[in-house]
Amino acid sequence: MRRFVIALLLCLIALPSFARRTKIFGTVKDESGSPVEMANVRIKGLPILTMTDLKGFYTIYCESTDSVEVIYSQIGYGSRRRLLRNPGDSVRLDIVLHNSMDYELGGATVLGQKREATTEQRISTEALNNTPSTTGNGVEELIQSQAGVSTHSELSSQYNVRGGSFDENVVYLNGLEVYRPLLVRSGQQEGLSIINPDMVERIAFSSGGFEARYGDKMSSVLDITYKHPEKFEAKINASLLGAGAYIGWGNKYMDFMTSVRYKTTRYLLGSMDTQGEYKPNFLDYQGAFSWRPSRKWTIDLLGNISDNNYNFYPKNRETSFGTLNAPKTFTVYFDGQEKDRFRTFFGAATITRHLSPETFLALQMSTFSTMEHENYDIQGEYWLQEATSQEQLGVGTYMEHARNRLKANVYNVGLRFRTKATKASNTLNSHTLQVGLNWLNERIKENSREWEMRDSMGYSLPYDEKALRLIYSLKSVNKIHTNRVETFAQDSWRFNTKAGLFNFTYGVRFNYWDWNKESLISPRASLGFLPASNDHWTLRFATGLYYQAPFFKELRDTTLTNGIATVRMNRNIKSQRSIHFVLGADYSFRMMDRPFRFTAETYYKALSNLNPYSINNVRVVYYGRNIASGYAAGLDFKLFGEFVPGTDSWVTFSLMKTQEKIDGQWLPRPTDQRYNLSVFFTDYFPGSTRWRATLKMAFAGGLPFGPPHTDRKFQTFRAPAYKRVDLGVSYRVPLRWQRQQEAGVETARHHLFKNIWLGIDCFNLLGIDNVNSYYWVTDITNTQYAVPNYLTGRQISARFSIEF
Repeated sequence: MRRFVIALLLCLIALPSFARRTKIFGTVKDESGSPVEMANVRIKGLPILTMTDLKGFYTIYCESTDSVEVIYSQIGYGSRRRLLRNPGDSVRLDIVLHNSMDYELGGATVLGQKREATTEQRISTEALNNTPSTTGNGVEELIQSQAGVSTHSELSSQYNVRGGSFDENVVYLNGLEVYRPLLVRSGQQEGLSIINPDMVERIAFSSGGFEARYGDKMSSVLDITYKHPEKFEAKINASLLGAGAYIGWGNKYMDFMTSVRYKTTRYLLGSMDTQGEYKPNFLDYQGAFSWRPSRKWTIDLLGNISDNNYNFYPKNRETSFGTLNAPKTFTVYFDGQEKDRFRTFFGAATITRHLSPETFLALQMSTFSTMEHENYDIQGEYWLQEATSQEQLGVGTYMEHARNRLKANVYNVGLRFRTKATKASNTLNSHTLQVGLNWLNERIKENSREWEMRDSMGYSLPYDEKALRLIYSLKSVNKIHTNRVETFAQDSWRFNTKAGLFNFTYGVRFNYWDWNKESLISPRASLGFLPASNDHWTLRFATGLYYQAPFFKELRDTTLTNGIATVRMNRNIKSQRSIHFVLGADYSFRMMDRPFRFTAETYYKALSNLNPYSINNVRVVYYGRNIASGYAAGLDFKLFGEFVPGTDSWVTFSLMKTQEKIDGQWLPRPTDQRYNLSVFFTDYFPGSTRWRATLKMAFAGGLPFGPPHTDRKFQTFRAPAYKRVDLGVSYRVPLRWQRQQEAGVETARHHLFKNIWLGIDCFNLLGIDNVNSYYWVTDITNTQYAVPNYLTGRQISARFSIEF
C-alpha cells in the first residue's frame, strides 16, 4: 500500500510535464482587411509572446489548460481578447483589430522609469514645454543641464561635454548628421538650431562611450527623432524674443509637419555693456513628410531653410572691472557697423523597405549647403583709467575690419540595414544587428580677409620707426574637394542568466578620407547588467576607440609671424584620437511614493594626435597640426525624479580635469572646467496645476584664457565662474471644456483649443555679471589689460502659446 501511494504521488507531480501543447495560429487584420504586421500576440498570465509577420500571420504555442486567454494588441488599434476553454491540439483564430484613432484616450500616470543599459540616456520632451529660453533652441538648452555638460553663454546653444570643444559633438536628425555654420564667432550671431522642439518625439544623448553606429566625434552624440502625427495638431507661440507656428497632420498612410520660426535677440542684447542699434533677425522654415504606400515601403522627406542676419551699429560702451583696491573703467566711443549673413539649406530623403516586422533596409540621401558672409568695419576710441583717481592708463584707437566669405556643400548617400533575431523559447535572448555604409562628398570655398589696427598714445602697435604695421592681419583663399567613405557594423546581444539580464553591444567603424589617404578602424563595446538579486541597480561599462576626422576648420594650418597670419591647407593632418573608458551605475528608488534615480559615472579619455585650439566666444581656432597629446578625467552625478508629483526635475554635479602636452609642457585645455552644478526644477503652485514654475540654475568653474593671437602656453589665466539663474512662470488658461471635465461633466469629443498658456520669464534673476570673453588693451610699454566682455543682465520677457 505504501509503494502504491508513493507511485501515485510521483505520477501526480510529473503530470504537468506531460501536459499537451496547444498550437494557436491565424491572422490579424484591420477593418479594411489589410494584414496588421508586428502586432503583439500573448498568453495572459504566461511569459509567452510573439508578433505577426508582414502578412499578419502568427503562431504561438502554450500548454493546454482548462482555459487560455489570448490577447492581441498593436499601437493605433484597440486590443482584443479571446478566451479558449479546453482547447485542443490546434486552434485557428483570425482576429480583426479596430482602429483606435477615432477614440480620445484618457490620461495615464507613469509609475516607473526606463532603465538604461547603455551609455545613451533618453530625455523626456515634456521638459521642452514652457521652459524659459534665451536662444529659442530648447533641445540644446535641455542638454546643457545634463551631467558632464556645460555652457558659459546664455546667448549660445553650443555646449561642452567632458572637456571637449563645441566641434566634438555630433548631432543626428532622423538618422542624418547635421552641420552648423562655420564662420559664426559670437553667440549673438547664432540663429535658430535646425532642431524644432515642437516636432521632436525622442531625444537620446550620450556623453561618452557611444555605439559604433554613431559617427566620428570625440565627445558626445545627440540623436533626435521627429514624430509622425496621427491626427491634426497645431501650435502658435510668441514672446519678446521671437515667434513660431507649427502644423501637423497624419493618418494611416501619410503624415506631414511644417513650421516657421522667427527669432530676434534685440531686446535681450539691449542689457549688455555695449550700447548701440542691434538688428538681429533669424528666420527658419522646416517641413517633414512621410508616405506609407504599403506596409512594405516608407518614404520620408525632410527640408530646412535658415536665413540668419546679424546687423549691429555700436555707439558706446562703459565697463567697470578690476578689484576693490584697484578698480578701473574702460570707455569706448564707436563708429562703424557689422553685417553678417548665414544662410543654410538642408534636405534629406529616406526610402525604407520593410523586409519583415524586425528587418528593414533604408536608402538615405541628404545635402547640406551654407553660404556665409561676415562684414565689419568698427572703429573705437577708448580711455582706460583708474576709477578712483581718474589716472589715464591708456588712450587710443583701434579698428577691426573683415570681409570673409565661405561656401560649403556636403552631399551624402548611405544605406542602413537593421534586423532583430529573438529565440522563440526565450524572448529575453535576442540579437539586434545594424550595418551602415555612407559616401560623403565635400566642396568648400573660402575667401577671408581680416586685419586689426591698434593705436595707443599716438603710436601704432606694434611700434616700428620705419613702417606702419598692423597688430594682426590675415588673408586666406582656399578651396577643397574631398570624398569620405564610412561604414559600420554592430550587434546588440541581450541575454538573461541566473545572475541577471545582460546587454552587450559591440561593433566597429571604418573610415577612409581621400584628402590625406587616411584609413581608420574604430572598435567599440559596452556592457550593461541588471542584477537579478536587486532590481534597483543598473551597472554599465563602455570603452572604444574614437577618431575625430578633420573638417574644414581643422585643416587650416595658420602661422603667425610678426602679426601676419599665413594660412595653408594641411594635407598631412591626421584625425584626433580618443580612447574612452566609462564606468557607471544607476540606482532607482521610490521616495515619498514617487520615482527617483541616482546616476554616477566615472570616465577617463586618453587623447592623442591632438590639434590644439583656442576659443574666442564660440569660434574655435585650430593650429592645423597634430602636435599634442592629453587626457580628460572626471566624475558625473545626477539625481533625477519627481520632486513634485507629475513633474520631472534633476540636479547634476560634475568634477573634471583635462590637459594637453605641447612641446613637453602640460597645459590646461581651453575647456578645462573643474566643476559644474546644474539644477532643473519644475513645480506647481499649491492647490493648482494651472500655475507652473520652472527654475534653471548653472554654476560652472571658469575656463582658461589668454591674449589673442598668442601661443597656447600664454593662455593659462582663469575667467570667473559662470553663475546664472532663470525663472519662468506659466499659467494655463481654463477653457470651458476643461472646466466641465474637472467638474465631472461629459464633454464633446472635439475642441478648437487644446491648451492656452501665458507666461513670464525672468532671465538672470540675480543680476550677475558673467564674463563671456575679454578685450585686450595694449599701451606703448606693451603692457596688456584684459577688459571683460560681460553677458546679458537681468531681463523680463512675456510669452504665450496656443495648442490646437
